[in-house]
Amino acid sequence: MTLRIYNTIARRKEDFIPLEAGIVKMYVCGVTVYDYCHLGHARAYVVWDMIRRYLATKYQVKFVQNITDIDDKILKRAQERNTTMQAIANQYIAAYDEDMAKLNIAKADAYPRATESIPEIIELIQQLIDREYAYASGGDIYYAVQKFPSYGKLSGRKLEDMQAGASGRVDEHEAQKRYPFDFALWKSAKPNEPFWASPWGDGRPGWHIECSAMVRSQFKGTIDIHAGGSDLKFPHHENEIAQSEVAYDKKPLAKYWMHNGFVNIDGEKMSKSLHNFKTIRDLFEFFDPMAIRLFILQAQYRKPIDFTREAIDAANKSWEMVRDGILFFNDFNKKLDWKKPNILNMCNEKNGWLSSIKEAESKTFENLERLRLDKNDDYDNIKQDWTYQGLLSRAKLIHNFNFEIWTMPKSQAMINLGNESELDNESKFKTIREDAIKIIRSFTNIIEKLLKITDIKMICQFEKAMDNDFNTSIALSYVFELAKKLRSERNSILHSGKPQSRPSLSKQALSQALFQEWQTLKYMTDVLGFGTEVSDHQVQKDGISEADIESLIQKRIEAKKAKNYQEGDRIRNELKALNITLIDQKDGTTRWIRE
Repeated sequence: MTLRIYNTIARRKEDFIPLEAGIVKMYVCGVTVYDYCHLGHARAYVVWDMIRRYLATKYQVKFVQNITDIDDKILKRAQERNTTMQAIANQYIAAYDEDMAKLNIAKADAYPRATESIPEIIELIQQLIDREYAYASGGDIYYAVQKFPSYGKLSGRKLEDMQAGASGRVDEHEAQKRYPFDFALWKSAKPNEPFWASPWGDGRPGWHIECSAMVRSQFKGTIDIHAGGSDLKFPHHENEIAQSEVAYDKKPLAKYWMHNGFVNIDGEKMSKSLHNFKTIRDLFEFFDPMAIRLFILQAQYRKPIDFTREAIDAANKSWEMVRDGILFFNDFNKKLDWKKPNILNMCNEKNGWLSSIKEAESKTFENLERLRLDKNDDYDNIKQDWTYQGLLSRAKLIHNFNFEIWTMPKSQAMINLGNESELDNESKFKTIREDAIKIIRSFTNIIEKLLKITDIKMICQFEKAMDNDFNTSIALSYVFELAKKLRSERNSILHSGKPQSRPSLSKQALSQALFQEWQTLKYMTDVLGFGTEVSDHQVQKDGISEADIESLIQKRIEAKKAKNYQEGDRIRNELKALNITLIDQKDGTTRWIRE
């Protein structure tokens, strides 16, 4: 299935086709660093991290996220604490990094700061002035929105209906503006505020110009995806478009605009005025960070989500199940005689798979690309990726292409090949088919091995959901299905010492089936960004960690040895109330199961 995403500016889902084959350029509006991040920030950056991770299974992704480190709110916070704007910014950038690491959000390729982009901002403003889209007034520089006829095309607003200050960021010096909805590009310096020199006097940039300048400096032209929260559509993203299209000679700033939905707290939109403002750090005190990530991804990214105690408790319980599934390899691989597949050896086994595939593809890639087979091969990464992700995606591409090449109407293939004569196209089509068959045969052994270590059918279902505008709500259902199976097997092994939930399978067949299920779960949870290494094992839904369970079991054993049966029963009942069932073994040991 072709990846389709909802493009805000088009107001519909569209096939995702990168501007440059195999490469995705993605820019996300980052934080204004004057306070700790809240749940709305967590929602946004978990979403864009998930999307980036999934895109990376198909493309090479350059991901940039800016930092706004000069702003009225930062200056106010610095004045309140009698310190500098830079000190405040650095403090909360460090806090942001800590919070994002706990949520397993991968580092961006670049984090340009507003204060480090002043030359690019000044250059862009000067260009807008030279083209008569900006003007000086009262020491400030404003963008003349009436000069840009399509202003409002992203948000769907009409200029006459718009209200200045919709996000609390638009300059309110109405008397200095030619038109009420014009917005500030450069603000003249005020007493006791930091400033930078410019052709128009000392001052600092407005908010909207920052991102336009940073996109331009990082990517040198139109990007594939520009993303941010729904609250940024107007005026921030609308103003970015107006600035950048003038500077880009009417070329679009981005091909696709993506926006995540709001977070509601107990049915009400999150806001400080309602006293329901929750920092991520508040939540980390009570919930596993991966449970918060799962809570966020349970809703499709464009939908609003309602944060309630019941919802986060359910997410925490679901995460415990998923975490048990992910840790299944660590806990039982020796008992089941599993070994991680060595992709390097697979590629270099008899028949010289890697070299033969590279040779075949080098001869046919150009024509295959013209038939819309986007391969994006990176063999060094394949060799290093023991999770076989690279090989898996290529095996699926070949499988899909094998089907398409024999079922595609020849007339359609001729269109794809171009405007050559019918005879030339007929010959090319035959050649492409023959070369494609060679590649398919080269992959046969790899596909057979992949079928033994993963459930390709379930992965295709998972990716079908992800290809439908990153529908993690459905994609997670496959994660839960596998995690539930593995938890059942975990309980069987803990209870009886061996897996036994599928008696029709032989020991070897069951071990192989479990291996497939775990590998498949690992692939999907990697794509969604769940990591047990960042999970806070001490924070549980029931307020008890595995280490605490083991400690209580040991205390119970000691109590029983001392014939203090009342204490032993008390500990058993305490754990039972926390959904932990104890199973006493004949050898004196005790197993436990989390129900």
